[in-house]
Amino acid sequence: MALKHSYTLLAPIYDSLVSGPLDAVRARSLERLHDVKNKKILINGIGSGLDLPHLPNDGEYIATDITPAMLKRAIKRAELLSLNIDFQIADSQNLPFSDNHFDIIVMHLILAVVPDSEKALSEACRVLKPGGKIFIFDKFIHRGQLAPVRRFINLFLRHIATRTNVIFEDTLQSCDKLILIKDEPALAAGWFRLIELEKP
Repeated sequence: MALKHSYTLLAPIYDSLVSGPLDAVRARSLERLHDVKNKKILINGIGSGLDLPHLPNDGEYIATDITPAMLKRAIKRAELLSLNIDFQIADSQNLPFSDNHFDIIVMHLILAVVPDSEKALSEACRVLKPGGKIFIFDKFIHRGQLAPVRRFINLFLRHIATRTNVIFEDTLQSCDKLILIKDEPALAAGWFRLIELEKP
């Protein structure tokens, strides 16, 4: 089953599946958005909009997702907030934006979902302005880490929701224009990580 179709089915229950402990880390990740006035910010893979309540009000946002059912929920959530935000259906692996377009890109729980995380990160790098930053919150195993359970369940979960065997270091190699600024454990003994990248 394609992820677009599986997330259409998951949309009504998605919030209950990924809320809870992830909410605090999501908020902590978005605290990294400082001085966003007059800056163009891409929320790449907005999902149902769980990031929206944690965004500063003075940024200029575009939020994308490939699944209309998820985007519809995000739009409804945004109605309760005072954000300058536009929503657009888009594939993170093939973004419909020009090169060097955004000052900041937020990628929460998307690199381990898309079929090709290297392509998604390369696309984010392409549309990021020089001097811009990418803020990532996601789950990754470390290079050389056995993680047998995560690798096994990936055989099933990758078709319906997410991949559990993504190695961030390998993903980062797909874009040599990005510099790793920070990489810190966030949850589940370091499986979930907060990562900050910069495009010089």
